[in-house]
Amino acid sequence: MEKQPYRIILADDHTLFRQGIKQLIKMMRDMIVIGEAADGAELLELLKRLTPDMVIMDISMPSMSGIEATQEIKRFYPKIKVMLLTMHKRIEYVHHAFSSGASGYMLKEDSGAELTRAIETIKNGGHYVTPRLSTELAEDLSLLYKNDAQYPSETLTMRERIILQLIAEGKTSKKIAEMLYLSKRTVQNHRFHIQKKLNTSSTAELIKYALENGYTNKE
Repeated sequence: MEKQPYRIILADDHTLFRQGIKQLIKMMRDMIVIGEAADGAELLELLKRLTPDMVIMDISMPSMSGIEATQEIKRFYPKIKVMLLTMHKRIEYVHHAFSSGASGYMLKEDSGAELTRAIETIKNGGHYVTPRLSTELAEDLSLLYKNDAQYPSETLTMRERIILQLIAEGKTSKKIAEMLYLSKRTVQNHRFHIQKKLNTSSTAELIKYALENGYTNKE
């Protein structure tokens, strides 16, 4: 019987980036991209028709984040492996990725060779973390278990962290609502809860916190 290729779906709101990853996967042995999605909601619709072995997706996408989509995938399609390929270097994202059910975490600045290594590792039942963050992750876990520590940012949900990032990038509530397919009122409610959790009283303080804690795309 002929060996079936390993089937992958890509989800990222940047078409050119998806095309680049697709070309890299085409060069890999026994790998095939069977579908593409521009955001988490579109991905979940795609999964109703297609059955991949793995989903590779970004974290920051409109409509539904990669973390939220991972939770839904593992809830309804537990056998599908998920790898997050993102620009976010904050270690909290790694923790949330794996706690949501992801099997891998890579950075968009990693090499094509790293992508191959990550896919093969996950395909064979393992977990993969970009070498750029593995040392920091090990140190982080050591401190966590040693001191039973809590991460301050864990008080924020993934949706709140994404909104905080957009606020730090100068986006208005109206613009954030358009980008995330939410109502302006919902975004304003999120802003209120973020300020309350971080004990800040103004947008300026929110931006200051976000910049000091790496919640921007300038990492």
